[in-house]
Amino acid sequence: MLYAILCYDREDVVESWTPEQDAAVIAKLDVVTDRLAREGRLGPVARLMPTTTATTLRKGKETVVLDGPFAETKEQLLGFFIVECASLEQAIATAKDLGQASSTSGSYEIRPLRLLRPEPPRS
Repeated sequence: MLYAILCYDREDVVESWTPEQDAAVIAKLDVVTDRLAREGRLGPVARLMPTTTATTLRKGKETVVLDGPFAETKEQLLGFFIVECASLEQAIATAKDLGQASSTSGSYEIRPLRLLRPEPPRS
């Protein structure tokens, strides 16, 4: 089963890190992601740009495109990992490993994935 591990944290804190602080966190994450890659369990990993770069499509009677993020939350979605795990318990353990790499409080949301397009469309 594939699980998405969504990384939430306070964007203002993470974006204020010096390049050295950021590199130190990435180095700690690399220890975990390198292990997952060796085990053949690591899928795509992405770090999202700040919410100030976001565009939101709000659905309703009319679809509206808005500049900026409009989620009602203190923490922002900063990125995600796609990881192959045999069980939810293994996914939780993996998220704990990833969480130890960051010194901020944040949170990791774990969701099983349903692949709608497991392979890219052929041209």
